[in-house]
Amino acid sequence: MDTTPQNNWLIYILECRDDSLYCGITNSLEKRLKQHNGEIKGGAKYTRSHRPCKLVYKEKSASRSEASQREAIIKKMSKDEKQALINLVSKNIS
Repeated sequence: MDTTPQNNWLIYILECRDDSLYCGITNSLEKRLKQHNGEIKGGAKYTRSHRPCKLVYKEKSASRSEASQREAIIKKMSKDEKQALINLVSKNIS
């Protein structure tokens, strides 16, 4: 049973098998990672063809709206900018 509060939103970045990066938002990171890696139904069309994917970045957000806005900013970043963001906080990933 998922006990994650609905207002506990995260922005995340996955690194795919071809070293590409995928950014998304969720309020259930564990479930979303399983979806992206094909363990349960769901996941993005992009990650289905780029598995396996591993979590390389996560960032808390106060609301879905805030998470969506931050996701849009990250998606506009170059790969080098995203990599710098990942490197800056890589110690926060468990």
